[in-house]
Amino acid sequence: MRLPKHNLQTGSVLIIVLWIVFGLVAITLYSANSMNSELRASDNRVSMMAADQTIEGAARYVSKVLTDQATNGVVPYIGDYAVESVTTGESHFWFIGRTDGQTTPNQVAFGLVDEGSKLNLNNTNVTADMLQLLPRMTPELAAAIIDWRDSNEDVASSGAEAETYARLGEPYLCKNAPFDSIDELRLVNGATLEILLGEDLNRNGVLDPNETDENRNGLAEPGILEYLTVSTREPNTRADGTARVNINASRNELGTLLAEIFNRTRADQILARLGPPNRQFSSVLEFYSVSRMSASEFAKIETQISTEAGSAVAGRVNVNTASAAVLTCIPGIGEDKAAEIVSYRLSNSVGSGSMAWLRNVLSSVQMSEAGPFLTGQTYQFTADIAAIGKFGRGYRRTKFIFDTTEGAPKIFYRQNLSGLGWALGKETRQTWLATTTP
Repeated sequence: MRLPKHNLQTGSVLIIVLWIVFGLVAITLYSANSMNSELRASDNRVSMMAADQTIEGAARYVSKVLTDQATNGVVPYIGDYAVESVTTGESHFWFIGRTDGQTTPNQVAFGLVDEGSKLNLNNTNVTADMLQLLPRMTPELAAAIIDWRDSNEDVASSGAEAETYARLGEPYLCKNAPFDSIDELRLVNGATLEILLGEDLNRNGVLDPNETDENRNGLAEPGILEYLTVSTREPNTRADGTARVNINASRNELGTLLAEIFNRTRADQILARLGPPNRQFSSVLEFYSVSRMSASEFAKIETQISTEAGSAVAGRVNVNTASAAVLTCIPGIGEDKAAEIVSYRLSNSVGSGSMAWLRNVLSSVQMSEAGPFLTGQTYQFTADIAAIGKFGRGYRRTKFIFDTTEGAPKIFYRQNLSGLGWALGKETRQTWLATTTP
């Protein structure tokens, strides 16, 4: 039995209508999903902008901390300023620091980083032999670093000058001038990412789940970037801004200073131990050793005397904060004494700004040899600032280096590190990173 023609037409129209309805529903669902994705993207973008502004505010906070606490080369005490999950509106920021040996190895440390604790590549007294003592450093890279820094075309043993760089697939010139930033090491012949970064790919000081523990010791063993700087220098002035007394230039001026701080009798006793008036000291530590002053006496005078004539002294290492890896490179110290220095610092209250306590660890000969490379002060600090916006989204990270040599802190270097990925540790991520929009 055949259906009437009008019934067939009605069925066809119904099918067409259903397809149209299904199409409209699909378009509606697609549009809704797209709008939801755009909403999330917009929310993330707003959070990123908020995090960027939070970082700018955090940098201003660092300036305030350094103005108040980092006077005359003193390293700010970490307990005197906020370092983690600091709230600014609906955003939060952290200062990614480095462990002092008292935190667990897989726990991110927070705080400002003392640039003075690192070895300065631009210090012309730093040799390839010294650099070779750093973890992961190769003899070839150490020599190439010196060749990159020096002003001549003389190739050091195993080094690299213009000819080496001219043979590269994409050739460039050997700089033959001081480093402008530590990341310039990427251009030096032989500097691989494995050597530069080690196991710590995101440069936060701990071993994260996505990083390979090559020797399975549970520690993030960093590359050489962790131990090097190009930023350190100190003003060759006293706390009141006047020039320090050059102990190699005027014995009379030194005697006057000693008499002012102690008394004339004690000043004469110290001067008598120094030897001939024309004797030249390589460092204030050598002067300390020869004078046989007490530690308390030397602490009163060490920032008022110098062996340099210029307005600033560049490239010395702060013995109060340097790691064992850096101290190992210093002539007269070596691996064993470096570990002993760090152990002594952790076990005793050595204070900040003074090297007087070194007498308890190093011999007179060792102090004299290490003296030209050491200081007790720091005037440059790194603020590695990470921030998140509302709902724990919009993660951003920027590294700043501050210089306090001229008094007021100045930012003279900044680098966006957001591309290195999450650097605040697993616990912080679980706490702050939301998975859905509320």
